[in-house]
Amino acid sequence: MDFVGKRNWFFLFSFLVILPGVAFLIINPGLRMGIDFTGGSTMTVKFSESVTQEDVRTELTRIGQVDATVQSFGDNTYFIRTRQLSDQDKDALVGTLEASLSPDGVDVSSDFVSPVVARDTILNGIYAVVAASVGIFIYLWWAFRSVPRPFRYGIAAIVALVHDLVIVLGIFAILGNLLGLEVNTMFLVAVLTVIGYSVNDTIVVFDRLRENVLNYGNRGFAQNVNVSISETIGRSLNTSLTVLIVLLSLLLFGGATIRTFLLVLVIGVIAGTYSSIAVASQVLVAWESGDLGRMLPFRRSAAA
Repeated sequence: MDFVGKRNWFFLFSFLVILPGVAFLIINPGLRMGIDFTGGSTMTVKFSESVTQEDVRTELTRIGQVDATVQSFGDNTYFIRTRQLSDQDKDALVGTLEASLSPDGVDVSSDFVSPVVARDTILNGIYAVVAASVGIFIYLWWAFRSVPRPFRYGIAAIVALVHDLVIVLGIFAILGNLLGLEVNTMFLVAVLTVIGYSVNDTIVVFDRLRENVLNYGNRGFAQNVNVSISETIGRSLNTSLTVLIVLLSLLLFGGATIRTFLLVLVIGVIAGTYSSIAVASQVLVAWESGDLGRMLPFRRSAAA
């Protein structure tokens, strides 16, 4: 298959997939932030009777705390996070849980998450993404120093990484506006995981391309890219398929607390597999053939 010859179609498809998400990101409020990013109330509740995590979540949903998160600490103890509650509302919530789930009593300690702390969480996440991107670029520049213009490989990998992140963010912006799906710290962890997976898949293709460029320099660069993709596409698809089977199984049968994490990974794996074939490698070919230069307005005016 002539992957390189279809690169403009690949670029067009990516643009059409990204465009709706970007539009929803621009629409207020963009991503719908969860309690982790907006601040809220937290409480640790130890029930005297045997209570499951699903029992607590169901009861919270029944009383209107649909966005509350529940984490098990074992021994009938649960960490509950809700939107910021007054002392009266907090007492009413605990009283309802006690009456419906543990009439013998509960032991409660409560606190709140400051919006300042939540804002720091967002900033730290952004710093982590930027630091990871810079580290990836520097590493690839060094790792591919044996081939001509090694910095291009680093930039192409970052382009593919940004492509995958924008798709993930865009889909969650759409789901947030249409279905009320919120992003939380698990979303942030999953995004960092997607970065690693995206780059790993891209490096598989790039590594084979490096071997072909060094061993078959008499072939054109575009042909070497085509051969490299053909030689690695089976491995990439098989790996992604097995990962997706596991993720979809967990998404269907796992707990609600990791659902956001798993959904990000499913989207990221699909986008990462696609971008390693249809974006990262094609950016290298477009750069080598001068396509990128011809798209720049000042280049066109200079040529005229």
